[in-house]
Amino acid sequence: MTAHAVRTGIWFIGARGSVATTATAGCAAIAAGLHPPTGMVTETPPFSDAGLPPLTSLVLGGHDTVDCPLPKRAEALAAAGVLPHGLPSAVQAELAAADEEIRPGGPLPGDTRTDEELITAFAADIADFTHRHRLARTVVINVASTEPAPGEDDSRLPASSLYAAAALRAGCAYANFTPSTGLRSARLRRAVESCAVPYAGRDGKTGQTLLRSVLAPMFVQRALPVRAWSGTNLLGGGDGAALADPAAAAAKNAGKERVLADTLGAAPEGEVHIDDVPAMGDWKTAWDHIAFDGFLGSRMILQTIWQGCDSALAAPLVLDLARLLARSHEAGLKGPRPELGFYFKDPDGGPAALAEQYAALAAFAERLRAAR
Repeated sequence: MTAHAVRTGIWFIGARGSVATTATAGCAAIAAGLHPPTGMVTETPPFSDAGLPPLTSLVLGGHDTVDCPLPKRAEALAAAGVLPHGLPSAVQAELAAADEEIRPGGPLPGDTRTDEELITAFAADIADFTHRHRLARTVVINVASTEPAPGEDDSRLPASSLYAAAALRAGCAYANFTPSTGLRSARLRRAVESCAVPYAGRDGKTGQTLLRSVLAPMFVQRALPVRAWSGTNLLGGGDGAALADPAAAAAKNAGKERVLADTLGAAPEGEVHIDDVPAMGDWKTAWDHIAFDGFLGSRMILQTIWQGCDSALAAPLVLDLARLLARSHEAGLKGPRPELGFYFKDPDGGPAALAEQYAALAAFAERLRAAR
């Protein structure tokens, strides 16, 4: 059976959030020929004939703790300029169909279920989705808001780990596009080590950290010592509100700092600050100030400004990951996929520099092509 004869599921954790809504609307628009696949690496020549599931074969659903319908969420994103004007109406049927497949997440306040009961319930939702739609396989992707890192004395798994455990139990490939714990909980180590599905990374690399992963190797290759690297992020929307929590912001910043430390050999002086500016909505401005030494100790400065919409930056990458993980699962691969480090601040191994990560990803596409 060919990839075009089967259907593949994408199960979003945070299915009514900005990233999932943008990905759902975008997938429908591209599949219908309404927009080109801008930003989708898997739609470029190196990935043709690799057996990736076509966008027209994808069926979407997920978990969420909010009840705003996807069509209404898409209308709000269009009003904010995130989605093109008129797109929610053009793909209203696809949005409504996906919304019908969203199940209540948790745990919500007052939920008395144990971790095991929650994992079992979430896994049952995913398995039911896969069975009812006669899907060849389903990929689970966490695009929910960032949660604080769990404390040493926490007796319960964080929500992201509950969903991750449910994905493994349902036999689904998994990716964590957030800085949240996910599969990285010590309590899930045995389940992760014995899983028979592929999984990838933590914390998607979309804006400021993407630029850092390009610039940091330049300083190393040109033998220019970096003295300090500081940054500021201004953002609103759900992410801005979530990252106003210092614990959540610390989890987010850890990935940004890791990219520099891995590439430069040590973390330079400087910090990253994240400020919630509700008026900015789903848009974001990221500023970096880099102090470095030139020839004969001359002091130099490089400053960068990145302005964009995180949801629009993330959505094509999320669709890429779903297709690559689905194909990996079909090819019988399991365990961490360092080849997909191109997409993450905190990958499961592999090189740190973006150019090397892309080369590894392209080689992975060739491997998938050969496995057909």
